[in-house]
Amino acid sequence: DGRAPRGAGEVAAPRVMGSRLLEAVALLLVLEGIMPFLSPSSVRRLLERVNEFGDRSLRAAGLASMLAGVVLLYLSG
Repeated sequence: DGRAPRGAGEVAAPRVMGSRLLEAVALLLVLEGIMPFLSPSSVRRLLERVNEFGDRSLRAAGLASMLAGVVLLYLSG
């Protein structure tokens, strides 16, 4: 067919990445569900307080969360 032969790593890489992404999303869902499962009233109060925050505060919290995640990913790899 005229194409160069592929190594085993080239074929497996997309599958591994998709699998790891699925594992990460699954872990996120587990972690996100712990507090509502253990203490729904506390989560409800927290969400009421978060609702009072301004857009700027929520964006700052989101940015801090993303940066912390990037740092953790960098340190783990």
